[in-house]
Amino acid sequence: MIKGFSIRIGLRVLAAGCAIGVLASLGAYPAPAKADTTPPAAFNAPRSPVIMPAPNTLQTDGSAFALPANWQVIWQNPPTPLLTRATQRFANRMSIVAGQAVTLENAGKDKDTFPLHIQYAREATFPAPTMREDYTLDVGPDGITLTAQGPAGVLHGLASIVQLVRREATGPVMAQAHIQDSPRFAWRGLMLDVSRHFMSIPTIERQLDAMEMVKLNVLHLHLSDGAAFRVESRHYPRLQKISSHGQYYTQAEIRNLVQYAADRGVRIVPEFDTPGHSFAMLLAYPQYASVLPMNTTDRAEINRAALDPTNPATYTFVRGLYAEMSALFPDPVFHIGGDEVVAKQWTLTPRIAHYMQAHHFATPADLQASFTNRVAQMLKADGKTVMGWDEILAASVPPHTIIESWRGPANTAKAAETGLPVVVSGPYYLDRLLPASAYYETDPLDTRKDAAEAQAAAQTTGPGGTIAAPTDTKPEAPVPPLTKQQKTLILGAEGALWTEVVDEDMLDARLWPRMAAVAERFWSTPQNCVPQTLYGRLAVTRDKLDLLGLKSQEDANALLERLAAGETQAPHVLLSAVSPIRNYAHNHEFLQIRHKQTATEQDLNTPADIASPDSFEAEKFNAEAVAFVNGKVELRPELERQLTIWADNDAAFNQVAARHAALTPALAASARLAALARAGLAALGAERTPGWREQARETLDAARKDITASSSIHVVTNTPQPAGDLIQRIVPGVEALVTREGGLTLP
Repeated sequence: MIKGFSIRIGLRVLAAGCAIGVLASLGAYPAPAKADTTPPAAFNAPRSPVIMPAPNTLQTDGSAFALPANWQVIWQNPPTPLLTRATQRFANRMSIVAGQAVTLENAGKDKDTFPLHIQYAREATFPAPTMREDYTLDVGPDGITLTAQGPAGVLHGLASIVQLVRREATGPVMAQAHIQDSPRFAWRGLMLDVSRHFMSIPTIERQLDAMEMVKLNVLHLHLSDGAAFRVESRHYPRLQKISSHGQYYTQAEIRNLVQYAADRGVRIVPEFDTPGHSFAMLLAYPQYASVLPMNTTDRAEINRAALDPTNPATYTFVRGLYAEMSALFPDPVFHIGGDEVVAKQWTLTPRIAHYMQAHHFATPADLQASFTNRVAQMLKADGKTVMGWDEILAASVPPHTIIESWRGPANTAKAAETGLPVVVSGPYYLDRLLPASAYYETDPLDTRKDAAEAQAAAQTTGPGGTIAAPTDTKPEAPVPPLTKQQKTLILGAEGALWTEVVDEDMLDARLWPRMAAVAERFWSTPQNCVPQTLYGRLAVTRDKLDLLGLKSQEDANALLERLAAGETQAPHVLLSAVSPIRNYAHNHEFLQIRHKQTATEQDLNTPADIASPDSFEAEKFNAEAVAFVNGKVELRPELERQLTIWADNDAAFNQVAARHAALTPALAASARLAALARAGLAALGAERTPGWREQARETLDAARKDITASSSIHVVTNTPQPAGDLIQRIVPGVEALVTREGGLTLP
């Protein structure tokens, strides 16, 4: 252990210092709450390392040493093949981040090499739900010691070492540090829907690499839905021949992907959704459908079609399919879906209605409960732990069945009250296109936040809602805080990305860097999750992940080039300050179905499909504007420079849009951005015209109205959205300049 540091800086202080350093030491991000007793001067700690997720304890004096080129791994006990591959991957990543080759030696003793001592305990099965993930790191100029409770801890420690490296003018350096770290939750997942839009194996592998870097440990693959069935079945080959649209994973590819994930400490939990969301299955095998003939012309049926739970052959089909799929995925958890069954699939089918009456099923929910219990018993016989969306709570499912809570904290509490383990995903639906800060502010154990939104999602996302959707649209009563016993049943949480309006070319940008912020919420203790410092640290993490192989910025640039070949500068400036509308407002097919219109497939080649939910440029401007108003007058030139760029960009954008019709939906957003920028300049005293303040107010009011139109799921379905599906991100900063409440008074 490294001792003798002249200063020991608490984690929250380090995080704040990192953010300030990232923003060119502008002091734009506020200090932590007054309850933090660390002296204010510590926030300017030099070059504090950015490790995301934030470790439990990170101690450093901010010093660093030149990164050695030749390393030697010294194992206290022999490495497994998996860990040998991990250190090779570590060396590759170090070389990329450092910008120079880093070589590893695994045997012998060479006094000219930099020692990396690794000690760990073996585990019989890895990765597994019970894997031990704690690790300790001591990093100094004489070497590094990594002590881990199990292989996962080794992987996490190596990921943190990579994040301790930064490039300087004189070459790469590594921060000295002592780290003690362990996860808050055992289940830290990403749910990826590959049914709506197919994602190739290399694309999924890229996400697994990023997941390893931010210490996520479960990839929940949503492999079947109304849109498509995505895995080769040898027992039911029509599934890939008819229902995959030519895009599916072979069984060999699945086995290789499972191994690729395991190498990175990530479990793959498969989901094959039944009895609802089964259109793709039933397209191949219609004899198991509730409603015949199948409606293949109405796109709404892609979500509505359900299996017939009264047909004995249905259970033979599900039993055979699940047994085959279970064998491909060795993880003990198997997700059966169970969400959003549309009641009329059963109630309006005479034979099913008669069956319900004859067998005393009072409601469709009771019939689904019977189906769920039979399927759960099948999988239990195969040694699988069943997982399902919270609708399956209606069934008397086997003990230890895992409930994935998506319809709000009431269902989280209900599952825990029943004694069932829970994974929380509702607050972390990335397809709502909220900024990272919105997800980051919600703790997985919080029963107060997002309750109304979750209820609204449950009533509106599925055509016809869930089978148990309440008829009373009044908000639910407040959910009491979870008890101590209930909290012990919360396994963790998942970020979820449904891909109705996300294709493979957009995936990285729609997941990252927001998923890194979510990962920190799942790993780090609440006191180490500091919203004020998020964006500064997230910018560093984004750049490092892209350097290591993610394509979030590369793909966005490629999509923009597709829209405006050779003339992307003006569109890029616009997109740096806007974001897509939120809360499913951009999902036009969903809105068409809700309004009983003919649903049409959505074009994903618009500026709103490229715009990011987060704008680091806008966040920086907003923070600087607030700091300026509060006295940092030296920021005026930078504010004027940035506002001038945005104000002048509209003319250039109009010229480019005249030659590239795909940009025309964003013309209104471009004009609105220019108007906001001119309002900000006028507030700073530049180019003022008579009535500038009234014009600024009108512009701000219009921009806020656009934002409000998609501010919640409640308002989206009945509120007109701004042209081009774009909203302005610099409103807070411009408003601060215009109002200057409590700040400077300019002539």
